[in-house]
Amino acid sequence: MFQHIPVHTIRPLTTAHLAQTMTLLSLTSNELQEQIDAELAQNPALEMLDEIRCPTCHRLIRDGGVCPVCSRPANVADGEPIVFVSTREIVSGFGPSEAEEDRDDAGSALVEDLATYVFRQITPDIAPEDRRIAAHLLTHLNEDGLLDVALMEVAMYYHVPVSRVEAIQRIIQRADPVGVGSSTTQDALRVQLEVLKESGSVPEYADQVIDAGLDLLSRRQYNELARRIGITAERVRDLAKFIGENLNPFPGRSFWGDVRQPAGPQTQVYYRPDIIVSRLGDHDDCQLVIEILFPIWGTLRVNPLYRQAVSEASSDQKENMKEDMERASLFVKCLQQRNHTMQRLMHKIALAQRDFILRGEKHLKPITRAALSKELGVHESTISRAVANKAVQLPNGRIIPLSEFFDRSLSARMALKEIIDQENHPFSDSELVALLSEKGYDVARRTVAKYRAMEGILPANLRRPC
Repeated sequence: MFQHIPVHTIRPLTTAHLAQTMTLLSLTSNELQEQIDAELAQNPALEMLDEIRCPTCHRLIRDGGVCPVCSRPANVADGEPIVFVSTREIVSGFGPSEAEEDRDDAGSALVEDLATYVFRQITPDIAPEDRRIAAHLLTHLNEDGLLDVALMEVAMYYHVPVSRVEAIQRIIQRADPVGVGSSTTQDALRVQLEVLKESGSVPEYADQVIDAGLDLLSRRQYNELARRIGITAERVRDLAKFIGENLNPFPGRSFWGDVRQPAGPQTQVYYRPDIIVSRLGDHDDCQLVIEILFPIWGTLRVNPLYRQAVSEASSDQKENMKEDMERASLFVKCLQQRNHTMQRLMHKIALAQRDFILRGEKHLKPITRAALSKELGVHESTISRAVANKAVQLPNGRIIPLSEFFDRSLSARMALKEIIDQENHPFSDSELVALLSEKGYDVARRTVAKYRAMEGILPANLRRPC
């Protein structure tokens, strides 16, 4: 009996701690401020002292500003970024520019849905007379990025052969996200596998698993799948891992576009950052200073007077008061965990993307959320939550979404723009493939076409030489 009690008391608290930390982690600094205000209003056991302490070392900070200890390097010579949580209230230079203020509100944050995003990519590759059919297909994408209309039905509507509609669908399927516009999840996986084969190696029997055993794979019936295909169960497990890590049966749910949050209600416009990156000096080897803004201009804690009142309360009141205290204590701990996770994340990003931060888009390194989650020893969803909807101010004053640090296509797109800006005659997409390869970017011709569309660059036959 003695060992049985902690199982029921600790596990719910641990689950609640994790759930609330994940929720707080996904909030921007402004949203976090609203959440803190709501907790203070609802929970009498939580209080805000009129004093400012460092969220990391809890040192008292006088006259506002930042912590004099955490914001300074331990060793100037080691080159490590300085990452700390700041309670600085006044953040200058984050308002919209005059041009942005004069811009019409409707044009300041245009929402680009998946259909529009894909149509912008494929337009150069589709004959003008077929674009209305492509638009028709794209308007029938469901939330998973799959078609909810039959190709035969579309062919009959436009009085064209079904083979013509299928050809348009194949172009759509190879846009970003790969597999979008497929009729089934199986079709989406097949297309993604074909694209992977063009740029790298794919394990043997991956096709057979998708063609014959997707239902068994989803139920983890590896032995039956192995018997059906004629390979070992261990081989099937390896294939299942490959498919899980590299393919997505629901393309619409993947990260896509510049916003990379297709399910969000609207495109973010960043005027106030959640993180500020600055330089400690002007020399090339200067340290980066990463300031994570934390919107508490006081000290949040469990009210000691409320704690004392619990011991003096009647038995009827005591249970509710204890719940208030537990909730207040949990909230404070979850805020601390959020800050700790953000510090670890930004430390890794600053190390990996130092050149991008200091020298621009061409120097962005291809890192992924999955790789970073392994380095930090956390689940990939933790990284996704920490990155979502947050903005970073770079040393040059530019404010970008935090997700841009993970945009693997950005440096290649910048290299493409540079090549086209300097061309003395319009290069074809095939020529651009070769020129990008010389710069270390191994991309396919259709990828070049996609990048051109994303950057608003016309095909060679419509471009004029500089």
